[in-house]
Amino acid sequence: MTPATEAGAPADHVLDVAAATHVGTERGNNEDACGTIVEGACAVVAVADGVSSGAGGEVASEMAVEVTLRAWREESASLGAGQRLYRAVQQANIEIYDRAVAVPELRGMATTLVAVAVERGELTAIHVGDSRLYLVRAGEIAQLTKDHTVAAEKVRFGLLSKEKARESPDRSVLTRSVGRELIVSRDRLSRTVEQGDALVLCSDGLYNVLRDEEIASVVGAAGGAAAAARALVDAANARGTPDNLTAAVVRVVSGLAPRGAPIAAPPAGLGGLVRRLLGRGV
Repeated sequence: MTPATEAGAPADHVLDVAAATHVGTERGNNEDACGTIVEGACAVVAVADGVSSGAGGEVASEMAVEVTLRAWREESASLGAGQRLYRAVQQANIEIYDRAVAVPELRGMATTLVAVAVERGELTAIHVGDSRLYLVRAGEIAQLTKDHTVAAEKVRFGLLSKEKARESPDRSVLTRSVGRELIVSRDRLSRTVEQGDALVLCSDGLYNVLRDEEIASVVGAAGGAAAAARALVDAANARGTPDNLTAAVVRVVSGLAPRGAPIAAPPAGLGGLVRRLLGRGV
């Protein structure tokens, strides 16, 4: 396990940030990667999971994190943290694609990527693939990202239940990944975070063995971000996760005071509309 913790900001906006990654219980090498930047009141965190079915998954994930953080720093601060991050992820995609074209042994390499920028209570996340971003607030948890997998698409269209999707062979079949094509379609979301909130970025090696409520429980029981990241990885390894696993945690130590509002549910989407029209669940 390789934890990294940083904290530092003006007294009114303090973030506690940490990340931990582990090879898991069955793999010989780690194709996950993670990285963090904390600059004053702003934190940037990225988690990537190399596509193991293709060559160079480990190279792709490391490049995704390294280039995203480097490119974010190189972009003008006048753009705002969210736009800087959006451009940085595309830069990572281009450099991974170019490396795969230039090096025959890496042809077709790709990775998932979820990256967040938190600045003075405002969260922006950029996401490609099935690594996830969760928000934990007052003991409740919500998945903010949408998995780009065949199984997840079936769930959104009302063709498959969430429970069945957990066991579906399509749950790991990606519909989008970083580096596969020259231009990648990136999901972007933004919202306000509050004092006491915790953000969890993780790869599927974690959430495939820990249910959402278990992730919330572990984060709630841990102290700082480093303890939470380590505890999540340890809990997944205790279950014998067969995959590499990564957890990054961002705690909002101080900033916007909590309003007591529950986490807003994500839009139901077309799948919810279909189920309402049919008058039944799937």
